[in-house]
Amino acid sequence: MDVRRAADRALEQARSALARDEPERAADHLAGALTHVPTLPEAHELLGRLAAQPGGGLDLFPLAPHVSAGGLAARAHLLAAAGRPEDGLPLLAAASGRAPGADWAGVPWVGDPALGVRIEPGLLVQLLMRLCTAVGDPAPAPARTTLRPYLAVARHAIAAHPEHAMLLGAGSALARRIGETTLAVEWASRGARARPSKLAEIWLGYAYRSAGRVPEALAALRRAVAHDPDDLSVYADIAGTLADHGRLEDALNWVDRALERDPEYDCAVHTAHRLRHRADGDLAHLVRLADFIRDHPDESHEHTDLADCCREIPWLSGLPATAPQARGPAGVWPHARPLPAAPPPSAATSLCAASSSSVPSSPSAEAVRRLRQVAALSWAHPPAAYDTAVQLIMVPPRDLLALLAHPPADVAAPEIWACLGLLHHGADEAWLDSQRRRRLLDLLDGGLDRVTEAALFALIVSAWIDPSARADVASIVAGRLAEVAGRPGARAVAELALATPDLPAPARETATGMVRTAMIPRQRGRARSRLLLRWRRD
Repeated sequence: MDVRRAADRALEQARSALARDEPERAADHLAGALTHVPTLPEAHELLGRLAAQPGGGLDLFPLAPHVSAGGLAARAHLLAAAGRPEDGLPLLAAASGRAPGADWAGVPWVGDPALGVRIEPGLLVQLLMRLCTAVGDPAPAPARTTLRPYLAVARHAIAAHPEHAMLLGAGSALARRIGETTLAVEWASRGARARPSKLAEIWLGYAYRSAGRVPEALAALRRAVAHDPDDLSVYADIAGTLADHGRLEDALNWVDRALERDPEYDCAVHTAHRLRHRADGDLAHLVRLADFIRDHPDESHEHTDLADCCREIPWLSGLPATAPQARGPAGVWPHARPLPAAPPPSAATSLCAASSSSVPSSPSAEAVRRLRQVAALSWAHPPAAYDTAVQLIMVPPRDLLALLAHPPADVAAPEIWACLGLLHHGADEAWLDSQRRRRLLDLLDGGLDRVTEAALFALIVSAWIDPSARADVASIVAGRLAEVAGRPGARAVAELALATPDLPAPARETATGMVRTAMIPRQRGRARSRLLLRWRRD
């Protein structure tokens, strides 16, 4: 059912309830209609009828702990109808914060210039900053339209309070998020002149950066540092801006300055590892960042540096060259690398050897259901893949092995997730003597196939999340790499090796050479195809 039909249905139920003199039930259905289509005229017409109830209908839409966005919006509209739009706007903004892409504020009373005059500037600053936090920077395309009414309120308020520095800065923050960069620079500049401060310079620096005026942005951020040399988040912002514009050495200098003041400051640590990985491509930076994240769960805010660095790197963020289908033909991963035809002879014997009891002839329906809940062709980074697979702790190891022996055809990369599931069983056991290590090693027996690749990847993930496993896993992977050199499917192992923490330098060099060699025929094939296409055109 589309949103308009759902809104119409909720509105019909609201009318029926009101006809039965059940205003509370009518209010519930009306809130549902507004949740689907916030500006539906028929819903606002019915809301006007509820406003005739005692107390203006406000008691029908209480501010309960779990009130819906539609309920918030309904109360906001009733407050505006009662002559209190300045009290209603924060509720409407709260609804926009939950669903920024919906047109919550596209109503006449929000656009009334009088609202910007009536609302207290400090309250509007808080409202605007909460909206900015909710939508990100820049805001998604739909939100750039739906948030414009709030920008109009800011315009009217700034016209009434032209020297209010915080209002100018908060208005600038919203303006740049919805693409009004010229206005963002103007307001932030006025705010910094009206009341120079660290925050004013940060707002100005961000506005300049969004407008593509990098030298001015860096100058403003440096002035912010002068206001407060201990705010290391600004150092990280300067470093990120410099790096994004090709000044990596200068960026690293700023990161080092921050780390000299506080080696554990999360923004500086994340930025440092990201930039150093960008500089030399060394996997060790990402592994150390993963260690830091694990050891510092209470960070100041969410960071995406590790995921950003892992993106599009084989195995770090998903299967190499992932194709859209769930699985390829037997013996082939979805990235279409040729592997032995199914069934691979190693799988059945390894499964039996890895289990203390016989492997079921087929996985249970519950095991398949839980596998479907987690399986995917991509993940943010190796620790995230491990965390996603935690649900498979509810699937006994023998059933996970059954999933390997009889993988569901409609599940993405089932072998990968079954092996990751094995990592969660006996996770409290010391690595070298653990059952999870033994099971995965047993799965490596035999030739190259989906199961052995998946088992090797799970071993590598264990090295990412457990420093005590790194030397052992690196040795296993290096040995496997030496075994498969020159054999079909060797590139798969080489790519996995390059994702392995603390892999010895000689093995890493070997893996790099194997991947490069494997790419040459593909490049020649693409060149030949382009040449043939040109001949056909001629």
